[in-house]
Amino acid sequence: MTGPSLTELINRRLSRREMIGKTALAAAAFGLGCRHSCTPKQQEATSSPNKASQPRPRSFTEVAPGIDDHLHVPEGYQAQVLLAWGASLEDGSDFPGDLSRITADEQRQRFGTHCDFTAFLPLPDLDGVQRGLLCVNHELTIARVMFPDMPPGRRASAPLLSQAQCETELAAHGHSVVEIRLGPEGWRVVPSPLTRRFDGGSTPFELRGPAAGHARMQTSEDPSGRRVIGTVANCSGGVTPWGTVLIAEENVDNYFGGQLGDGQERANLERFGIDGRPDFGFWRFWDRFDVSKEPREPNRFGWMVEYDPRDPKRPPVKRTALGRFSHEGAACTVSEDGRAVLYMADDSGMEYLYRLVSDGPASAGGHLLDHGTLSVARFDSDGSVTWLDLIHGQGPLTKEHGFNDQGDVLIETRRAADRLGATPMDRPEGIAVDPKTGRVYVALTYNRYRAPEAVDAVHPRARDAHGQILEIMPPGPQGHGAKKMRWDALIRCGDPARHEGTKYGDGLTERGWVSCPDNLRFDPSGRLWVCTDGMERDGLTCDGIFLCPVAGEGRAVPRRFLRVPTGAECTGPSFTPDGRTLFVSIQHPGAHYDATLAKPRSRWPHQKEGRPPQPAVVAIRALDGGIIGGDPKEGV
Repeated sequence: MTGPSLTELINRRLSRREMIGKTALAAAAFGLGCRHSCTPKQQEATSSPNKASQPRPRSFTEVAPGIDDHLHVPEGYQAQVLLAWGASLEDGSDFPGDLSRITADEQRQRFGTHCDFTAFLPLPDLDGVQRGLLCVNHELTIARVMFPDMPPGRRASAPLLSQAQCETELAAHGHSVVEIRLGPEGWRVVPSPLTRRFDGGSTPFELRGPAAGHARMQTSEDPSGRRVIGTVANCSGGVTPWGTVLIAEENVDNYFGGQLGDGQERANLERFGIDGRPDFGFWRFWDRFDVSKEPREPNRFGWMVEYDPRDPKRPPVKRTALGRFSHEGAACTVSEDGRAVLYMADDSGMEYLYRLVSDGPASAGGHLLDHGTLSVARFDSDGSVTWLDLIHGQGPLTKEHGFNDQGDVLIETRRAADRLGATPMDRPEGIAVDPKTGRVYVALTYNRYRAPEAVDAVHPRARDAHGQILEIMPPGPQGHGAKKMRWDALIRCGDPARHEGTKYGDGLTERGWVSCPDNLRFDPSGRLWVCTDGMERDGLTCDGIFLCPVAGEGRAVPRRFLRVPTGAECTGPSFTPDGRTLFVSIQHPGAHYDATLAKPRSRWPHQKEGRPPQPAVVAIRALDGGIIGGDPKEGV
């Protein structure tokens, strides 16, 4: 069906302020930025050796755009490498040997690679020392910059890797939990009984919820369909009101090879993007990754995982009631009647936004997320959002359409959403709920696949290379269980000087334009922070993180706070409760397709010959101990 024209959509949805934001270039001049590299934690990077001379960063000077192999933060801030790939989980010390030859056994005991989502969970102070648990995802491995003698190119390494190297890759996936404490020299990792490591090749996970035990979840290794080894593609996540952590399984289609069979499972695999040509070579050595031998194994991945970081004896659980798709963002809040509400995104072009409303109250905790109503969003041109329930037996979700029970609906969540007529979106990723207003913010990163005839009210740009951030307005601060909500665009991304269809608030500087928004997070002061993934494709600047208030005079005016090294993605922002430390992951530095270990495009953060670049979590603090981004009471 052909959608309305771009002109009609603009007339329909854009206000006068939006039109001004599209066409006006902010008058603020390019100031003198602070070029500022991040060094290992033993040598904290600062903009000046004299801390006393630094002004309070009330209104930080925006970091300039650019491309180099350094981490840049504003004047008055310092960045500390807290945990890098291969670091000890006991004290954070770097891997002592040749990191390119780390074994699987060594990797299982150490910090994984390509860190993404982070969550800081405070623990009670000990002798006046601030401390907490830092929980971190490890999304993927990139063999060409990880191991010697690998060729360039996305899939070129997969057929060349040894079984030992593939085992190391699986061990480098997953999730890490460490205890950290704040001392005079910054944050440090300390030994803790709560230290924990999940990986892709050895950690057992429970399967729970309506699809657990389903015939389509049963394999030769697990005839019960209730226990699976490993988690992979762990991208973003969230924290629940009852203190558990959610970690997403995203691009699991990249892990399964072999010849696709026929029938229902073939169609299921194809709808999930599995074509037998994965990025990884695991299927060459383990039958469970070969769909010609275990066609149901992929059904056991693509879920949201929940675990309790304060109880290492409780196994992590894949919650099937939350649906199976390329999980990215997970924002958990509470409705006005006390039920838990979880907003989730499917990070692929032309996929969907989901919501689960629990049956029981959020105060119940435990296995609360095994029981609830999963729904998918439809956005309409009148500015409304309708949540369509994914319940077996309702509407087209019946046996006649291949859904025999609720397990089928959840295993094939995407196909069920297709049937209901949900709105295909431009890679929905990060989600955040404003703690003050209850409004929900969703990052749509970009979408090269939306044809001109497929534009709609929420996506007025075909083949959008820059993305946008949507604002969803429930009927009241806790109206998250409502079937109907309102929507608008907070910002439409891109450089107003060069790109059409942008939208910002008044006062955007030449440094503040955003492209490819990804992770979103509210700080303790209620301000939105936006990480990006893909700005370097534009050829002008690396990715970074932006402060983007959603209320007040600075509403919808991003300001660049951080810029990452070349090839890297800025991911997983989280804050301490006092707002004085920002943790952020620097993922895949130098991961250009032409890069190899022999010819790297990045040597961050160590800048040493012959050593792979190391993805890492950094801790960012103001030199005077102030609030990150400045105290909002004093102005930003």
